[in-house]
Amino acid sequence: MKSLNHSINKKQIFIWILSALPVLLTAIVYRALPAQIPTNWGIDKTVTYGDKSTIWLIAGMSPFLGTLFYFLPAIDPKKRNYINFMDAYQSFQLFMQLFLLVITGIIVVESFRPGTIKVSTVVCAMCGLLFVMMGNMMPKIQQNYFCGFKTPWTLSSEAVWNKTHRMGGKLFLAAGLIGFLGAFLPEDRWKMFGLLIPVIAAVTVPCVMSYVWFRREQRAL
Repeated sequence: MKSLNHSINKKQIFIWILSALPVLLTAIVYRALPAQIPTNWGIDKTVTYGDKSTIWLIAGMSPFLGTLFYFLPAIDPKKRNYINFMDAYQSFQLFMQLFLLVITGIIVVESFRPGTIKVSTVVCAMCGLLFVMMGNMMPKIQQNYFCGFKTPWTLSSEAVWNKTHRMGGKLFLAAGLIGFLGAFLPEDRWKMFGLLIPVIAAVTVPCVMSYVWFRREQRAL
C-alpha cells in the first residue's frame, strides 16, 4: 500500500525550492529597498505604503504554506485519501507558490520603480488562473478535512461529496476564466467585480446544493 512518504517526489522538492525564492529575493534586495514600500493597491487606484520590514511577512508566507501544506495530510483523519489526489494537491501548491513569488516580485519592482507594473491586471489574471487550477483539482479531491467543500453534508456522505466537487470544479473553472478575462478590462473596479462575483457564486452554489443532495439522499433511504 502506498504511504504519504510517496509525496516526497520531484514535484514536492520543486515546491520547496519555489517557496524559498521569495525569501531569497527579499534577502538580496532588502538593504536597497526604500524605507516605505507599497503593500496594497486599491480599486480607486490609491496605493498604501508600509515599513519595508513588511516584505518579510509577505515573503515568509511562501515557506510557511509550503511546510503547512506538506504536513496537513499527515494530521487529517482521512489522510489515506490524499494518496489518490496527491498529484492534483501538489500541482495546486506549485501554482500557489508561483503566485506568491509573483506578488513578492511586484512589491520589489514597484518599490524601486512605481507604476512599472499594471498591478490590478497581473493580480486579477493570476487569481483567475489560480481558480482555474482549483476548478481542475476539485473533481479529483476525495473526502478530507482540509481541502474542498467541507460542509456537514459532504463530510457525511461520499456521494454528496463527489457531486458537490464535480459541480464546484465546473463553477470554479468558469469563475477563473471570467476572472482572467476580466483582468484586461480598463477599469479596476470591473476587474474586481469580474473576479469576485463569479467566485462567490462558485463557492455558494455547491455548498447549498450539498445540503439539497444530502436531504434527497436521506429521504431515499
